[in-house]
Amino acid sequence: MSAPFSALDGFCGGGGGGGGGGGGGGVVVMAPPSIEHPSSIMNNKSSKSPIMIFLLFHKAMKLEFDGLHCAAVAFATSGGSGDITSLLNKYHFLRAIYKHHSNAEDQVIFPALDIRVKNVARTYSLEHEGESLLFDQLFELLNKNIQNDESYRRELASRTRALQISITQHMSKEEEQVFPLLVEKFSFEEQASLVWQFLCSIPINMMAEFLPWLSCTISSDERQDMYKCLRKIIPKEKLLQQVIFDWMEGIEFSDACQSGGENSHARYVSGPIPLDCQAEKGSCACKYSKGSKRKHRELSCEFSHSTQPCPIDGILLWHNAIKREVKDIAETARTIQLYGDFSNLSTFDRRLQFIAEVCIFHSIAEDKIIFPAVDSQLSFVQEHAEEEIQFDRLRCLIESIQSAGANSSSVEFCTNLCSQADQIMDSIQKHFQNEEAQVLPLARKHFTAKRQRELMYQSLCVMPLRLIERVLPWLVGSLSEEDAISFLQDMHMAAPPTDSALVTLFSGWACKGHSSDMCLSSTVFCRCPANKVHGEGKPLLVQENEEKRPVKCGNSVSCQFSCRNQACCVPGLGVDPSDLGLSSFTAAKSLRSLSVGPFAPSLNSSLFNWESDLTSTSTGTSRPIDNIFKFHKAISKDLEYLDVESEKLAHFCNDTFLRQFTGRFRLLWGLYRAHSNAEDDIVFPALESKETLHNVSHSYTLDHKQEEQLFEDISSALAELNQLHEYLKDAGRSNDLTIIKYNEIATRLQGMCKSIRVTLDQHVFREELELWPLFGRHFSVEEQDKLVGQIIGTTGAEVLQSMLPWVTSALTQEEQNKMMDTWKQATKNTMFSDWLNEWWEGNADVSPDTANSQSCVSIGTDINESLDHTDHTFKPGWKDIFRMNQNELEAEIRKVSRDSTLDPRRKAYLIQNLLTSRWIAAQQKSHGESSNVEEVFGCSPSFRDTEKQVFGCEHYKRNCKIRAACCGKLFTCRFCHDKVSDHTMDRKLTSEMMCMRCLKVQPVGSICITPSCDGLSMAKYYCVICKIFDDERDVYHCPFCNLCRVGRGLGVDFFHCMRCNCCLSMKLPDHKCRENGLEINCPICCEFLFTSSETVRSLPCGHFMHSACFQAYTFSHYVCPICSKSMGDMAVYFGMLDALLASEVLPEEYKDRCQDILCNDCDKKGTARFHWLYHKCGFCGSYNTRVIKLESTEINCSTSNH
Repeated sequence: MSAPFSALDGFCGGGGGGGGGGGGGGVVVMAPPSIEHPSSIMNNKSSKSPIMIFLLFHKAMKLEFDGLHCAAVAFATSGGSGDITSLLNKYHFLRAIYKHHSNAEDQVIFPALDIRVKNVARTYSLEHEGESLLFDQLFELLNKNIQNDESYRRELASRTRALQISITQHMSKEEEQVFPLLVEKFSFEEQASLVWQFLCSIPINMMAEFLPWLSCTISSDERQDMYKCLRKIIPKEKLLQQVIFDWMEGIEFSDACQSGGENSHARYVSGPIPLDCQAEKGSCACKYSKGSKRKHRELSCEFSHSTQPCPIDGILLWHNAIKREVKDIAETARTIQLYGDFSNLSTFDRRLQFIAEVCIFHSIAEDKIIFPAVDSQLSFVQEHAEEEIQFDRLRCLIESIQSAGANSSSVEFCTNLCSQADQIMDSIQKHFQNEEAQVLPLARKHFTAKRQRELMYQSLCVMPLRLIERVLPWLVGSLSEEDAISFLQDMHMAAPPTDSALVTLFSGWACKGHSSDMCLSSTVFCRCPANKVHGEGKPLLVQENEEKRPVKCGNSVSCQFSCRNQACCVPGLGVDPSDLGLSSFTAAKSLRSLSVGPFAPSLNSSLFNWESDLTSTSTGTSRPIDNIFKFHKAISKDLEYLDVESEKLAHFCNDTFLRQFTGRFRLLWGLYRAHSNAEDDIVFPALESKETLHNVSHSYTLDHKQEEQLFEDISSALAELNQLHEYLKDAGRSNDLTIIKYNEIATRLQGMCKSIRVTLDQHVFREELELWPLFGRHFSVEEQDKLVGQIIGTTGAEVLQSMLPWVTSALTQEEQNKMMDTWKQATKNTMFSDWLNEWWEGNADVSPDTANSQSCVSIGTDINESLDHTDHTFKPGWKDIFRMNQNELEAEIRKVSRDSTLDPRRKAYLIQNLLTSRWIAAQQKSHGESSNVEEVFGCSPSFRDTEKQVFGCEHYKRNCKIRAACCGKLFTCRFCHDKVSDHTMDRKLTSEMMCMRCLKVQPVGSICITPSCDGLSMAKYYCVICKIFDDERDVYHCPFCNLCRVGRGLGVDFFHCMRCNCCLSMKLPDHKCRENGLEINCPICCEFLFTSSETVRSLPCGHFMHSACFQAYTFSHYVCPICSKSMGDMAVYFGMLDALLASEVLPEEYKDRCQDILCNDCDKKGTARFHWLYHKCGFCGSYNTRVIKLESTEINCSTSNH
């Protein structure tokens, strides 16, 4: 058997996914997520869309993560043989690449996109933070190194899968949403500029590894496409192109990838070099040998020594320059305080940002390069972090005064400004003194001059190009000529030959900061750096054009210095954020997490500072919409269960646990789907309807699609596991191959459960951080109540019966009460409280069959008890009424009549039943006396179709009769009862039924309990509340009407309007609301519409009538019989009236007469020409008008509004 990490062999070349079988005898791993092949996209769009080059990076990352996950699965299923260090190193490298890629996006791409398209970029920056946390958690697990523990190995495979899924989904979302927006909103030149800024924002030592890695991971055709695209992205200057393509052509790196050897990624992670290492063993982070095939340009001058005996003392040059700049900033702050002049505050802010960025990268270089090499025990992380916080405070102070303007208190601001600047200056001085006393002596003692130069050069390469272009002139400008020459000499001597073009670029930039007429580079290199690389007498950038003119470097004209009668010029990067309106603020401080250990980064990047008060509303007053987000708490609880308990599936578990686990998963999936559909259909469209919130929810809609796919994958894996479980149970666990396959699927399933937990937890976190506060700022309480009503109005009774116990089980009693109060407020016009009470009471008498139903009943009882404390309404049962005497009955009627808190409908219902209770009691007594001597009335089957022997009646098809609680007789349905009785039947009181096959009277239920009937179903649909059986139609119970309605269900083809208190078709979402609009009689037949079994039609005016009545009524009328508004589009009819009136000729005495009219459709008053029948509204053109005055005072029959 090969070592488990042999699956990693050759994964640099893009074949990592195919090595999964190398880890232990045909390991079956989960099929990797589909990796879109970007070559066709690049071939078609690279010339038009430079931004699409990121697709290649996405493909490379997906391949790498797929290969590493396969290796982790092989390690988990092979018994832990192999060295985990290799996996740790490879993940360190991938983390470094992905972290710098994410920071460059946050710094360049997303701020540019946010200027053109609002509310898109911030979500993806939040995802970067979540992915960084996943890396940290994975490294925490990898560093434990307890690989002999089986649970550890399975957890490792699960975490690698979760990380792979998270990053793959993030990239897929960028490809679906972000990239198309960049292509659409930015021109070719702007896209090229963005990509170039992106490359210039990645640290140099990372670029030197990133580009060769990318080049060797993709195919040869894709590599050629990338080269062509880069030539259009990089400025035309040859020196810049040489720097980038020298990195791209890292032969040593490429050869290692192609060989797929065990150490192919050994150079990925540059760890600290011990003190006992010889100087010649040190290598720069960006050093790549070109091999014998590539001819290097040799230096024109050989250096045998440097003018500085201890090159490590170059740290002092940085310290002195930083202290000088910070001191100058402090003096500027005091000047502002002295004169109160804020005109140059923006310039002051830019200087502060620059020196803060220099300090951050200098700290990273010390923490990552200098201190680990000198002494691993040395650490100034706390000092560096404190300085970063102080810079942030000062910047926030400046931003506050800039935003406040003239309304701010200048005296207080100036005092704080000087105080903060002085604190920074004092902290840096103390910090530098400690470093110089503790670090430099050790470095001078233990390292040769060569090694010291290498450390200094590596420290410089920690910075990105765009910062070095500004830092080198600034640093050299603060040095004496001797120090400047020594600095350039040390840099030149430390750089490897492959960095010749890069050092030339650095030297040219450094020259621009020196005020002397003499070119420093000529002194150091014996000639101008622009000539050195090209090797001829003319400067590199001007030899193609003999005309003497300023040379354009990128987007700016380069500085020129006198250099032995030649122009000393090197190109600038051309990175000018102002071209796209970008902020100069960087995300450099988030890079610290790569150098000081696996700590989660803070949310302090520029994108997280756009709205600093996002979380402020989350701790304030409870809002109606908050209860929707309570579902997140329940989701997290079940996700934790799936993640933790999935580990038990790896062992051959019993039937009960597997069934319980599957049921819990399916419950979570169903309720998550209901929640996500509510967000997609109601919550997110409400957010998007606000003009300032366009695009804010698109990313979360994409999340829902990806999460749904994850649930489907888990469902498929569970089904497969259940099949194997049944097979092993029947086979007595004697099939070893099946057991191996079972364990492999269980391992895969554990990783999938970990993935869905991580994915949804991150989704919930981002949603609560970004979207939740928006409701408090953009929606009133009434609008939030309406949203809550819309959400639960599309939720059926069956879903609510599962959802309410599920949600409340994750909440405290106080949270439960608040949630139920909010729901009651949103459903105050409905029967929701009645349904809730009836459902809880009904469940209290039923013994649950499953663990899930047990939790439902127990939690339901708790909620019912909490509701009873606030509802002391008299709710007698029939047995209570029978025991009352006349005085007690009258007292209860008066009590109910005086109760002002009762809903009028509830009060009328109670009084009616109390008044008729004596007669009902007599009927019950009579039935009880005669029941022993004669059979129950109706104890015989009835048929809907006598010929086919189909049970039922003219109203319903069903296999049972129900026993009326009022008279004790058996009827097929309540309509059959009411047809032959002098009283009506309350079907909800039904407790017994008779099966029409066996004629056995039994408790009402969905099936016959007689053994001879063998569980005969009484009907396809049965409602435990309404006691309705129907075997023909689609029926659902509306918890807000508390009635059964014909239809497929709420959220499917109907929704419940909380204001109208009626179920309406999903095709009528924009109907006109009228409070309790259905609780009236039909204006035609006068039947009560709310409980009517006939189809009801909604009119445009908001009134209702039976559909049959509507058909008959509209044969002769077109206006609502209640409000007189038109009941449809009458344009054709009114056009016919126009033609009719145009053809009529009025008598001469009526021709000029006018009449005052009122339009029933637009409710406006006006005048119309005299007519004995038709009068047209001059505002809306309707003829649905009425005459309010026969003779108008208007002469010209104008349509003036009165």
